[in-house]
Amino acid sequence: MNILILNCGSSSIKYQLLNMAGEPDLLAKGIVERVGLKDGELTHHPKGKGKVKMVSDIPDHTVGINLILNALMDKDHGVIRDKSEIFAVGHRVVHGGEKFSGSVEITQEIIDKMEECSPLAPLHNPANLKGIYAMRSLMPDVRQCGVFDTAFHQTMPEHVFMYGLPYEIYEKHKIRRYGFHGTSHRFVSKKAAEILGKDVKDLKIITCHLGNGASIAAVKNGESYDTSMGLTPVEGLMMGTRCGDLDLGAMLFLMEKEGLDLKATNNLINKTCGVVGISGISYDMRDVEKASADGHARATLALDMYNYRVKKYIGAYAAAMGGVDVIVFTGGIGENAGTTRRGVMTGLEYMGIDFDFEKNEPIRGKDAILTREGSKVTVMVVTTNEELVIAIDTLEILKNHAKN
Repeated sequence: MNILILNCGSSSIKYQLLNMAGEPDLLAKGIVERVGLKDGELTHHPKGKGKVKMVSDIPDHTVGINLILNALMDKDHGVIRDKSEIFAVGHRVVHGGEKFSGSVEITQEIIDKMEECSPLAPLHNPANLKGIYAMRSLMPDVRQCGVFDTAFHQTMPEHVFMYGLPYEIYEKHKIRRYGFHGTSHRFVSKKAAEILGKDVKDLKIITCHLGNGASIAAVKNGESYDTSMGLTPVEGLMMGTRCGDLDLGAMLFLMEKEGLDLKATNNLINKTCGVVGISGISYDMRDVEKASADGHARATLALDMYNYRVKKYIGAYAAAMGGVDVIVFTGGIGENAGTTRRGVMTGLEYMGIDFDFEKNEPIRGKDAILTREGSKVTVMVVTTNEELVIAIDTLEILKNHAKN
């Protein structure tokens, strides 16, 4: 039972094909890049074989997804014989607003609601919808499901998700905290509980999804209680290229002094701030860590700022939940950067954390407990798998619909 997972960006399409009959089996994965440009590129990695790269003009998402389908069926590096072997398609959708508190099968009514959410995520949702429309064109009979980044956070209470704006603005424009990375926060909190042999509903967990985009969630008794990203993914932690929390007055001051219009301001806070803006080197934490080790002062400052903000949110969410049982690191940085985990955990002994700094350093890309036996709070690395969550949700939705 093969499920194709699509994560469509404005100029890229990430994909995985998983066989969900029994234990999940990743048959192939890859990415299409430079959609809308000449000399686009497809990188395709089938199970048990080497990567294949193909260069072609990819004017739109339909052409890009068609290239993916052809790669999956190719006689040399394909993994299926015919498109009919694809049981369903699961899509990552960034913003579901208040309309979606869970994953759904995609119908025209659902598409119409997704279109209504597009103004909340103008850089993401239109691209996600392009993938849905493309599959409708290429495989009109295949069933599709949408899994929303924001859905997990719909359990946040009103006093947590509201901003201090006039209530009428919330009623009119639905401006509030939504949060993102919900698929990852949901997956790793549940997985952490399973590793510890406990029920997630009995735990207070802080999940730190640290990558180029980064967010933290307070997961109380299995549900999202608070999260660092807001209406958009800009709020919260300092990230690879995003500024994170910022005084609104400072932004207005800067717009006036630099003569920035809305487009330039949006570009600034999303693409030139954060780690790359402070370090002046790169948004890639590996490059910044190397520069810091070589004595680059601004690289060291960027790392100190990054770690401090993660630490500050951990403290805030422990207070918000009335304590914490488990702290989880996940995402590209959280799973692989021992120096980041060390920097965040240093000084948190007062919380009852007996962190094993020696064990921490070599841990990369695998599940591990990083605290010593007897630690009041358990700190863990838990590898995330958002595509697997999308596949599981898609399969469950379609099976439930079949029963009904």
